[in-house]
Amino acid sequence: MKLELGRIKIEEVELGSENGIEDGKLSIDEDELVQLICEDSRIKSVELTLARPGESTRIIPVKDVIEPRCKVEGGEVFPGFVGENQVMGSGRTLVLENTAVVTTGDIVGYQEGTIEMSGPGAEYTPFSETLNIVIDCEVEDDIEDHRHEEVLRIMGLKAAQHIGRIARGTEPDTIEEYEQPALNEAAGGGDYLPRVGYIYMLQSQGLLHDTYVYSVDAKEILPTIISPTEVMDGAIVSGNCVSACDKNTTYFHQNNPVIEELYREDGRTLNFVGTIITNENVTLDDKERSSDFTARLAEQLDLDAAIVSEEGFGNPDADLIMNCRKLEGRDIKTVLLTDEFAGSDGASQSLADSTPEGDAVVSTGNANEIIRLPAMERVIGQDKFADSMAGGFEGSLKEDGSIEVEIQAIIGATNELGFGYLTAREY
Repeated sequence: MKLELGRIKIEEVELGSENGIEDGKLSIDEDELVQLICEDSRIKSVELTLARPGESTRIIPVKDVIEPRCKVEGGEVFPGFVGENQVMGSGRTLVLENTAVVTTGDIVGYQEGTIEMSGPGAEYTPFSETLNIVIDCEVEDDIEDHRHEEVLRIMGLKAAQHIGRIARGTEPDTIEEYEQPALNEAAGGGDYLPRVGYIYMLQSQGLLHDTYVYSVDAKEILPTIISPTEVMDGAIVSGNCVSACDKNTTYFHQNNPVIEELYREDGRTLNFVGTIITNENVTLDDKERSSDFTARLAEQLDLDAAIVSEEGFGNPDADLIMNCRKLEGRDIKTVLLTDEFAGSDGASQSLADSTPEGDAVVSTGNANEIIRLPAMERVIGQDKFADSMAGGFEGSLKEDGSIEVEIQAIIGATNELGFGYLTAREY
């Protein structure tokens, strides 16, 4: 499978009365987009707002972040949700680089978080650097939580597709090619290099903790092999409300840095053989089954080593450690990507589970670190949820509009794909 990503650099966004891209400026017909969104009868009202880097702006609570893209050939982005459910990962896709669709409104669960466009909180989220098209959506009063989540999820995907289509007819600034050869070719290529695979754990612990693969809830799948180009093309969509710090938004799936780095090193320091997606389950039986299948697939790919990334914390730590132990038991060297919940002083146990085989771990940060977010001149959404969202506590929202929370409450602060700004420091 061969995918071309045509990147169009956007330097400014405006809401107006027409659609177009000219000299790096993206114009969006506001009425047309609102009308498209409001086709869902469960939506009571919608407000579009722009949030730019450096502004004194807070977006809270954030449900999802999606990068606007469109297919020029080879299907449609977000298959099964806004397009036909067909295999993705080939042809050409246009990317509106430096832009993002952000969905907000009443809190759905309790684990949505904040995006700070300036101040100390901006240093923890990559979305302080993007031009954000924020959709503040109010749904009908009697809607159930899981339907509320569904409305916001599909609304964001439709909006990102619609905005992405504005790029049709625009010449990309750069074109990047990604190719996934047949598995027998990938496994046999570069015999002198270590054969490395990627184990991609997807949040799937139940209602409001779901991820979708070709519109199928990931808790319904068995571990399977997927082309990394399919991931880039929107085959995996976020549908969960896990803690903001390590929630993989749809944007993170579209731009998975582990996949990007493996492609960069393929043929140089390693042979990137393939990607295995697996789920994170609730029951012990389900965890055992999924980790068994994951290890067996890795063995069938004849991997020498595997990178395993987690999403979430606590219960999914057990899935992470099972995957590690069973891969290592098949002589597949394993590196784990995870964040820590080690208490505000960093002295508590970092993970809910561990194993002696887990001796190569990359930490993406301690989510319990406390931060004071200053008051902002503008709040998009509602900051009244600061006390109740994960990372907040009674009294988090101060009278002056500032917020004291754990960095757990900031979108992407300790993202377990490594899509963030935190790093390790040697003392």
